[in-house]
Amino acid sequence: MLTYEKNKMTSLTFGCLLLVLCSLGSATAAGPDCSRPFTLALHEHGQLYSADTNAGIDKDFADELIRRSGCKINVNVMPRARIWQLIESGALDFSLSGITNIERNRFAAFAWYFSNKYYLLVRKDANVKQLADVERSNHFQLGVIRSFRYSESANRLVDKLNTVNRVSQANDLAPLYQTLFLNRIQGMIIEPFDTPALEEKKLHILTKLVEFNDPAVPHGLIMSKKSLSPAEQKKWRDLVNVMRSDGTVRRIFEKYFNADIAAAMTNFQTPP
Repeated sequence: MLTYEKNKMTSLTFGCLLLVLCSLGSATAAGPDCSRPFTLALHEHGQLYSADTNAGIDKDFADELIRRSGCKINVNVMPRARIWQLIESGALDFSLSGITNIERNRFAAFAWYFSNKYYLLVRKDANVKQLADVERSNHFQLGVIRSFRYSESANRLVDKLNTVNRVSQANDLAPLYQTLFLNRIQGMIIEPFDTPALEEKKLHILTKLVEFNDPAVPHGLIMSKKSLSPAEQKKWRDLVNVMRSDGTVRRIFEKYFNADIAAAMTNFQTPP
């Protein structure tokens, strides 16, 4: 009798162990395939990432993504234009804080983690009170970051001014601010990540903000369709969604913004 009970308990214990192992195996199988190292590129852009401090929202997000996936991901810093080229070719697996359009949808998939609006920062002496004033002006020069796209109205303004050679491009924000001070451009398009620069007294005295009447634009993890299969894209997207749902993304943003702004940027309806 004692032997029977002992064998029964042993069988139950073994059965429970098998269930645990099977569950662990299923959980592992559900995660991203880490059988090869991946590549991820950051780009310098205000509070998203600064090479000077090696810190920012996207750096924190990348660190957490690497930790949760368990995969080896080599991180580099590149200009935005180069990033899109490499994502399209499949030579780069990931980047961050990307927005989509019809052209990019051909070669990139996205996992959304925040949303924000765009603003037109203009010199006060440019006499711009609304967007129509920019279009009517014959001398207003707009500064943009090379390969950047924005919200619908902002893109329309960029494209219209570009046809008459009134758009100046730079690789990042710093040269645009310099040319704005020198009055070589009269305005530039900025995001909430760029507003700390507005705290500088000289810039605050010189400029003002004009709003684009567009809804907030989703930004996300950029995935190369050439290097990641649809099934693997879904696994990474699921990982990002968990980071959103458990409050991790919001906590990252709260390091850089007050709680209300962080909540507004991270609580949004995910695009289909």
